[in-house]
Amino acid sequence: MKRRRFLTITAGLAGASALPGAAFAAASPAAEQLSVWRGTAIGSAATIAIAAPDAQAHLDAARAEIARLEQVFSLFDAQSQLSRLNRDGALEAPALELVECLSLAGQIHRVTDGLFDPSVQPLWAAWARAAAEGRQPTAAELTAARNVTGWQRVSVGTDRIALPQGAALTLNGIAQGYIADRVAALMTARGLGDVFIDSGEFRAMGRRAPDREWEATLPGGATATLRDRAMATSSPMGTSFDGKAGHILDPRRGQPAGAVWGSVTVTAGLAAIADGLSTAACLMPDRASIEAACAKLPDASLTQALAA
Repeated sequence: MKRRRFLTITAGLAGASALPGAAFAAASPAAEQLSVWRGTAIGSAATIAIAAPDAQAHLDAARAEIARLEQVFSLFDAQSQLSRLNRDGALEAPALELVECLSLAGQIHRVTDGLFDPSVQPLWAAWARAAAEGRQPTAAELTAARNVTGWQRVSVGTDRIALPQGAALTLNGIAQGYIADRVAALMTARGLGDVFIDSGEFRAMGRRAPDREWEATLPGGATATLRDRAMATSSPMGTSFDGKAGHILDPRRGQPAGAVWGSVTVTAGLAAIADGLSTAACLMPDRASIEAACAKLPDASLTQALAA
């Protein structure tokens, strides 16, 4: 079963409602010259809002950019670069975006002491297969998956990316943020300064209006303003394999995150950084550990950590 399809099936309404959102209907779009596109990015709901007149051409360009990047990062498109890498074990002449995203993943892996590890895909697959059969994975299944897990064995170069035999990557903990960053870069190149991108993670550029900041709703109902910042929230039980085992896996043990955090929200200059840090933070034992990891990357900070 494809990962996104599985998550769609198993995501409960309670978990979905706990995740953050951005509301663009609180004020009149016409009065603010706010143009909004809603669609999907790598299987998740996505929104782009542009505070400028005649924004349709820019929204069309952003939508095309998302579609292009899905051909790189999608796990449910068999012809994407990531899918071909996982299937073949190597990828020649990878897209620059894939190399850059994997390089950012390596940085986050280092500052989180290995808790952020895109090579956990075999572990994820073991849990997903077992859940589809109404059980938990056996110790033997987890051992086999752990034996092919390990970021240090992934080779990333501009001309070739290679995996050990049996290994596979998931970028679900960073690719949505990375896509938000790429769309932001495109909008900047097109001369726009006031844009809000929600690809599953948030990237805010400028302001919603001259007298109004962009706002996002945090888990628990609090709101946060964003200007030229990114924000990401991860929730161990936002989706689950069986209603009990959350989808964020500890690469050291092959087990879901413990019952410490209900959700963790991180802000940073880049949405990819916020995305990866918030994912890894769900595996950390306390706020001090999260704050220490954030301090190792430029412009990253813990915004909210809600106990489970």
